[in-house]
Amino acid sequence: MSLAVLTSRALTGMEAPPVTVEVHLANGLPSFTIVGLPELEVKESKDRVRAALLNARFEFPARRITVNLAPAELPKDSGRFDLPIAIGILVATGQIPGDKLKLYEFAGELALTGELRPIRGALAMTLKAHRDGRAFILPKASAVEAALVADATVLAAESLLQVCAHLAGREAIQPYVADVRAAAVQPTVADFADVKGQVAAKRALEVAAAGGHSILMMGPPGTGKTMLAQRFVGILPPMTDDQALEAAAVQSLTGGFKLERWKVRPFRSPHHTASGVALVGGGSNPRPGEISLSHHGVLFLDELPEFDRSVLEVLREPLESGRITISRAARQADFPAEFQLVGAMNPCPCGYLGHYTNKCRCTPDQVARYRGKISGPLLDRIDLQIEVPAVPQLDLVKAQRGEPSEVIRQRVAAAFARQLARQGKSNAKLEVKEIDTLCIPSEAGEALLKNAIQRMGLSARAYHRILKVARTIADLAGVDAIEVGHIAEAIQYRRMDKSTG
Repeated sequence: MSLAVLTSRALTGMEAPPVTVEVHLANGLPSFTIVGLPELEVKESKDRVRAALLNARFEFPARRITVNLAPAELPKDSGRFDLPIAIGILVATGQIPGDKLKLYEFAGELALTGELRPIRGALAMTLKAHRDGRAFILPKASAVEAALVADATVLAAESLLQVCAHLAGREAIQPYVADVRAAAVQPTVADFADVKGQVAAKRALEVAAAGGHSILMMGPPGTGKTMLAQRFVGILPPMTDDQALEAAAVQSLTGGFKLERWKVRPFRSPHHTASGVALVGGGSNPRPGEISLSHHGVLFLDELPEFDRSVLEVLREPLESGRITISRAARQADFPAEFQLVGAMNPCPCGYLGHYTNKCRCTPDQVARYRGKISGPLLDRIDLQIEVPAVPQLDLVKAQRGEPSEVIRQRVAAAFARQLARQGKSNAKLEVKEIDTLCIPSEAGEALLKNAIQRMGLSARAYHRILKVARTIADLAGVDAIEVGHIAEAIQYRRMDKSTG
């Protein structure tokens, strides 16, 4: 037999389209050609495959070898095609039988010794292979994330020889059945009780966590903004299995999935020098950026005005839609981006405007230019905008430890459960029609809200966001009606609107 046909997978965004690997041997001068729009790392597989076959004591054919990766218009990248190419050569030369190839899909990078190295995107590829009714043969180091796909047949191999022994029927590879959910180790999360004072800021973060709202904290240096943000993940509602699987699939695309992070919400904190591509994602073969890697988690942007304005503007669309589409000349990729934005900033360039020590010497123009780095449209999309004032030294020394995160998380989980029972999603995701039916304030609350719109010059988007936040506050209180107190608290969380209106 001089032809072998196998199935593997490519990666295009969150998708894993099938790739048919065709290996053909012909007479002529010895050569090794790979066609089908391969990237450089795929072309380099020729040398890895040759060395792996020889070191595994197989015969490498001195013939004209042509490998076709179909469909030809789909770009192929990474070393995951090493294993199917090597298996194809062995089947085409008759060194191993090929009667069972249609039952499996293959992916794995070969070391020169013939051992298999881990690949990225194993979760996404296993999910598609399972839906197509085939078992997936991949490196053992990638089997942990592949096993997250329920009921999938995952065959974890350590070397090329082990795969060949399985296909030849000499030593079958048993399906990988490790319970990754039970094996996951929940990491210790910093506790809210560590932050002294800042009762109002903690309350605002509790509201944000309960309703899935974005939040911006403004205050002088050293007031605890970063401490609060780092502890925010610890009070969020627990992840569902579907959410955990989606988050793990995104992390798998970059090779960043860790077993100990299973069902732990992501927390991403890029430096303010990050580019727009770093936040959104991109590249010739688009990969997810920070906003997608924080899917179902938290994206924390410290020193918000220090980011380039063009970088911050890329957040506007995903904050509304929960997805990001990356378009390039050759291809397009779509990634999920349902994240909670937590921002922190100083009130002025020196940072001490409003500090009890009166250290600030910034002029009003300097303050206006500094805050103007955050555009109105972006600020309009942030549900809660609060001040985090400096805690006086005497109060800091005498302050008792606050509520632990566990107590706050229980209230958040109860409020979130009310939302799921009522509308099947968080309040932050409510559409305009749903707001009109689910977020109806009392007469006194409506009158207060109309007055606030006139005095603060709020936009229609800000109006709807106030109603959604008020709905969340009512859920935390365990009541169905949105009263004037709930509206008043929600209006207080638009401090930046008030200061700029």
